[in-house]
Amino acid sequence: MKFFFPDSQDLVDPSFDFETEKRNDTRIRQRDDLYAHEVFKNPPYDGMLVSMAIVGGTNGSSGRYTLGQQRRFAVEGARAFLRLPKELKLMGDCGAFSYVKEPVPPVTVEQVARFYEEGGFDIGASVDHIILDYNADWDRSLPGIKAVSEDCERRQELTIELARDFQKLCRKDKVRFEPMGIAQGWSPKSYVRAVVALQKMGYEYIALGGLVPLKSSEILQVLEAVSPKLKPPTRLHLFGVTRLDHVKEFAQHSVVSFDSTSPLTQAFKEDRDNYYGRRRRYSAIRVPQVDINLKLKNRVLSGEVKQAEAFRLERECLDALRRFDRRRFPRRELIELLNEYQQLFGGTRNYSAEYEILLKDRPWEECRCAVCRELKIDVVIFRGAERNRRRGFHNVYVTYNRLKRIRARVA
Repeated sequence: MKFFFPDSQDLVDPSFDFETEKRNDTRIRQRDDLYAHEVFKNPPYDGMLVSMAIVGGTNGSSGRYTLGQQRRFAVEGARAFLRLPKELKLMGDCGAFSYVKEPVPPVTVEQVARFYEEGGFDIGASVDHIILDYNADWDRSLPGIKAVSEDCERRQELTIELARDFQKLCRKDKVRFEPMGIAQGWSPKSYVRAVVALQKMGYEYIALGGLVPLKSSEILQVLEAVSPKLKPPTRLHLFGVTRLDHVKEFAQHSVVSFDSTSPLTQAFKEDRDNYYGRRRRYSAIRVPQVDINLKLKNRVLSGEVKQAEAFRLERECLDALRRFDRRRFPRRELIELLNEYQQLFGGTRNYSAEYEILLKDRPWEECRCAVCRELKIDVVIFRGAERNRRRGFHNVYVTYNRLKRIRARVA
C-alpha cells in the first residue's frame, strides 16, 4: 500500500527563528523553503500527488503557484521543481474539487495529458467530475422509482466519456506516464458500473473518487462490491482517503495506494487532535500572535483589551512554555497562565484538561523525528504557519511510519 502526499505548496522556512520569530530577509519562497521530503532523512511518503488546479488553477482561478513558479514548473518539470527524490513516484490529477460546482470540467483531456507529459509524471489521472451525493439505499430502490438525480447520472456518464477520450489520446500519443481512470459513483453498484467500463477501455490502474466524506464502512461497502469485478491486472487507488485502521481490508480488495492531506491539515485546521503521538493524539497549545490574530486585534481596537497587557501575557506564555520544557516551570501554573491569555483573546473553549494530558505526557520528547528534535515544545504550540506546518509534517511522518509497520505485518 503506497501513500501519496498531495502538493499544496506546504513548505517550511529553514531560516525561521522560533525565539525571535524572524526570518532571513533574502529568503525566496519555495526555492529556499523545504518540502517534507527534504526535512526528514527518509521521505515520509511513497510519492506526491500534484493537481493541475493547484499549479495553474482552472476556470479563471489562479491556483497556489505564482506566475514565476508556474513558469519554472513548466520549464524544469514537476520532479525537478518539487526536488523529488528518484525513488518517489509522481502522480497527477486535474483537481476536480476546484470546479465541482461547474456544469462541466473546464479542462480538456488534451490539456491534462499535456500537463502530465511535459511535467514528467509517472501516473496521470483522467478528467473527472465529482459526484457529491452518496446513498447505498439507492441500489435498492423499487422498480419504476428513480432515486438518483439526473445530475449524478450526468456526471458519471461525463466522467466515463472523458476517461475513454483520455485513454485514446494516451495511446495515440504514446505517452510516457501510466494513464489512471477515475471512477465516480453514488452507491456501490454505480461504482461497479464505472469500474467495469474503465476496465473495458483498458485501464489497469483505477482511482475511486468522491470517497472523502464517506464513512469507513461505506468505503468498504463500495470495495466489496467492486472487488469481484476486477480483472487480475487491475489495481485501485483511493482519492483523499487515509483510514489506516482499514489498510489490511483495503489491500484485500486490490487497493494499492491512497493519498491524503489529513495528517497535515489536522495540525492546524481542527480544534483537537493536532499532534500525533505514539499512543494517542493531542490538542496543540493555543498561543496566538497579538498583532496577527484577528479576534485579538479587534478586541484591542475596540478597547476591550489593552495592547500592552496582551503583549505581556503573550511573552509570558512563550517564556513559561520554554521554561517548562526545561523542567523549570510548574505544569499547573503554566495551564493557568495559558487560560488567562486565552480569556484575553476571547477564546470560549477551555483546553485545561487537554493541556494537562499533553504537558504531563510530553510526547515531543519521545518522538525521534527531525521536527520534534529541532523544535522541542514549539512543535505543540498552535501559532503561525512555521510551527503549524512543521507539526503537520510530524503528523505525516507518524502516519507513514505507522503505515510501514502495517505493511510489514500484512506482507
